[in-house]
Amino acid sequence: MSSKAGKLLILSLSPLRSDPRVLKQVNLFRDKYDVVTCGFGAAPDGVEDHVKLAAGLPSWPRDPKGLLKRRYRQVYWNIAAVAEASRLLRGRRFDAVLANDANTLPLALSLDSAHGVHADLHEFAPKEHFNKPAWRLLVAPYVRWVCRTFLPEAKSVTTVSDGIARQYGHDFGVEAAVVTNAAPYADLAPKPTSRPIRLIYSSAGQRYRRIEDIISAMDGAPEGLELDLIVMPNEPAYVDELRRQAEPLANVRFREPVPYSELVRTISDYDVSISVIPPTNFNLANALPNKFFEAVQARTALIIGPSPAMQDLLERHGLGAVTEDFSAAALRKVLLGLTPEQVDQWKKNAHQAAEELSSEYQNRGWERAIDALFDGGQRRPR
Repeated sequence: MSSKAGKLLILSLSPLRSDPRVLKQVNLFRDKYDVVTCGFGAAPDGVEDHVKLAAGLPSWPRDPKGLLKRRYRQVYWNIAAVAEASRLLRGRRFDAVLANDANTLPLALSLDSAHGVHADLHEFAPKEHFNKPAWRLLVAPYVRWVCRTFLPEAKSVTTVSDGIARQYGHDFGVEAAVVTNAAPYADLAPKPTSRPIRLIYSSAGQRYRRIEDIISAMDGAPEGLELDLIVMPNEPAYVDELRRQAEPLANVRFREPVPYSELVRTISDYDVSISVIPPTNFNLANALPNKFFEAVQARTALIIGPSPAMQDLLERHGLGAVTEDFSAAALRKVLLGLTPEQVDQWKKNAHQAAEELSSEYQNRGWERAIDALFDGGQRRPR
């Protein structure tokens, strides 16, 4: 018989072994609870059991007629990944469920759990793809229905930044605590800034991130700067365009993606991490992304755009520079003013902030929420 405090299901309709936020949850709870995971791909290390969903199953609605007719409950339970997860989890009992993202909420609440559900929301779900007209017309009203109907039934809620937490409170009357996308603490020390200064930009390869502006900023940058890019092939045609754009620039190179477990140490070989994220949708405008915290743990300096959540932390801890806007010209202006002495100081400040900005410190919000479920905490006020 297990000596752990109970059985916790961590549910996410994502490839779990490459989902940094879910992996942090698993690592946080696997020693205290019997953790069962449900999602795509192989089991994360250290879990008690894993419910594997078949690869390629859609996890969002593929029923435009149902969406138009607002048959939302039917639409939800006909989503292929939801239907399979429901079938595989039927008859199993859990002490609590940690549901990741709005698309797991109805499923999580339908399960047999003694102490209820904690919802962890990785984005502001109703505006996740708001820049796409079809999504805005058909899917956004459905997602608002999911949030309006099911979020108040969760015993507690967390999300990734203060701006997104405020929006959930404003739109759906739920109080969401903030657990940032902090990276695990890395026992590293700042390295002296190199000559030339080495810059790194890592990102998903998605057109709305305007990565071409990062490359353009290096056209006319000082000779003492070099930029490497690690870009995931989310949109292969777009990534090919970026590679062609960079070909004439001797100071810009692409390198192959590395496993998440190796990313911080890879970044630590550089001097400055660039995290300029144009506010092309609500969630990006309120972003406090993984890459910000990975840079801190790697003990690099940071250059960011004027994104409020990032700017607040960067200025509080003296981690780097903020561009005037999100343009290539504004980034180039900051690059023109970089000095090794300045970068060295920002690296030292990152070292001093690394513990406070680590996942071990930040993830206490999850720990408090899940422990409260197991301790029989009362449903929060609605």
